[in-house]
Amino acid sequence: MTDQPTLASSWIAVFLATASTVFLAELGDKTQLAALFLSAESGRPLVVFLGASLALIASSLVGVLLGRWLSSLMPAQQLERASGVLMVAVGLWLGRQAVVHLAPVASLLG
Repeated sequence: MTDQPTLASSWIAVFLATASTVFLAELGDKTQLAALFLSAESGRPLVVFLGASLALIASSLVGVLLGRWLSSLMPAQQLERASGVLMVAVGLWLGRQAVVHLAPVASLLG
């Protein structure tokens, strides 16, 4: 008997890791809040759910295709580092935007 995982068990492991990671990453983010507000405003939760689901599928497809293409250009470890740097850069940029946006409010209050 071999210690190598079977195709079915590796497929299930990748699927479960992906599903749980994306689910946890999407909880409470601006997309979920937008869906909440759109559903409340429109009164059509099923239509909002279908639209939000289609948008998430489309954006995930872009990520998967881009990831596959990038993995053919660079090693996985380098791609992981680049993703981390990009995430930190986006976080810093968004933090700067928030500070710039809140600065006029702070000057009005103080």
